[in-house]
Amino acid sequence: PLKEALTRVHGPQELTDILPENPFWSRLAFDELLAGQLALALVRAQLRRPAGNRHAGDGHLRRKIIDALPYALTNSQAGALDAIAADLEKPVRMLRLLQGDVGSGKTVVALLAAAAVAEAGKQAALMAPTEILARQHAKTIAPLAERAGMNVAILTGREKGKERRDILGRLEAGEIDLLIGTHALIQDDVIFKSLALAIVDEQHRFGVRERLALTSKGEAVDVLVLSATPIPRTLVLTYFGDMDISELREKPAGRQPIDTRVVADTRLGEVIDAVGRALQAGKLVYWICPLVEESEAEGIDHLTNATDRFESLRERFGDKVGLVHGKMKGSEKDEVMGRFAAHELRLLVATTVVEVGVDVPAATIMVIENAERFGLAQLHQLRGRIGRGSESSTCILIYHEPLGQMSKARLAVIRETTDGFRIAEEDLKLRGEGDVLGIRQSGLPGYRIARPEVHAQLITQARDEALRILKEDPKLKGPRSDALRCLLYLYERDEAIPLLTAG
Repeated sequence: PLKEALTRVHGPQELTDILPENPFWSRLAFDELLAGQLALALVRAQLRRPAGNRHAGDGHLRRKIIDALPYALTNSQAGALDAIAADLEKPVRMLRLLQGDVGSGKTVVALLAAAAVAEAGKQAALMAPTEILARQHAKTIAPLAERAGMNVAILTGREKGKERRDILGRLEAGEIDLLIGTHALIQDDVIFKSLALAIVDEQHRFGVRERLALTSKGEAVDVLVLSATPIPRTLVLTYFGDMDISELREKPAGRQPIDTRVVADTRLGEVIDAVGRALQAGKLVYWICPLVEESEAEGIDHLTNATDRFESLRERFGDKVGLVHGKMKGSEKDEVMGRFAAHELRLLVATTVVEVGVDVPAATIMVIENAERFGLAQLHQLRGRIGRGSESSTCILIYHEPLGQMSKARLAVIRETTDGFRIAEEDLKLRGEGDVLGIRQSGLPGYRIARPEVHAQLITQARDEALRILKEDPKLKGPRSDALRCLLYLYERDEAIPLLTAG
């Protein structure tokens, strides 16, 4: 019983009563997992109801875009596109996760999916979690879309007044085929003429609510989710429920491997000298620090903050050095990034704001200071900012002695491999699910009690149970319904309850 489980975890009779794998904790974990799976199953049922007219066209726009690409699609891109096209023709709505590593070409597949619905005279939306990412997608997509005669627009918090009204007017009139943007897309005054495909980037940074708000802007909208962090299979089940998955495992042609080196901070001087030589040779360099300024490092005196590092590097290398961090305004960040991309700045000191979506193909060197402070997924994402062009790249991880077991293991994995799928699996083994999905940075509705690495088999059981409950009692009206609604409420998954009455 719940009462006994709670009591024994809080007031153990044996020391082992408080271990996650023991029955008391497991009982509580199962409840939490069941609440999560039930909420996902409700969303799923809502999305899976038969959909009327389907959304795939005849392929003429897709062919134009593929012809305009400077390289051939990889096998996994072509496979993902086929799977998406097949989904768009089926009589139920698509719910597909497209995951691939940094630089595996997800954006192009997303554009081709949008083209497929545009061929049928419908609209698509692409929602990204940050303005930097939204603009990045627009930069990749717009020139290709133009070649195919598709109209693309961008809508973020920055488009205001007349410009915004103009975009909204064209959208409602059906003149825009693909709208790219941030949370701005789900505001009430954004009205599509016929939204058929919602593409959500970096899913785990959006809650169920935002996803539904976007899909509610059209009839039977298909959903394609992009994830730049490969997510191990068990975690896909945990967080997204029963989704179809396409994986992009190859890198586009012409990408060079990245040489990763691990160096103690006692050799910082040598690293700075080497950076100086690289700058003289005309290279572009990222220098990543864990903090923005002094005050963030309570009691940790060896952590470098970006502001101080920027000052010291500027003294040495002059006005070629720029600074970007999360406390700056969006427009300021963009201005500095723009100057870096234009080679006016050659050395960019940054915090992890450059982790996702910043694309400067000419940058070939990255130094990450206090690398032991970062999670595997984060190190992998950061490193993915280089090696995007045709030149070979180097990533230098600087660490502070003494290193703990966990940090040693992480740095070893990063040095050995650039395969994001393998890194995600190792990450799960090393530290549980927290960092694989970047909960720390993204406020994912993570689990408070369940530990997927301990309770993995309970996830599958919870999923089966949730599906069985909904099959027998789709509206949660039966004898257990009060208990189940209470469960959703207890574990803060009750945002799914309105779906019982919806449609």
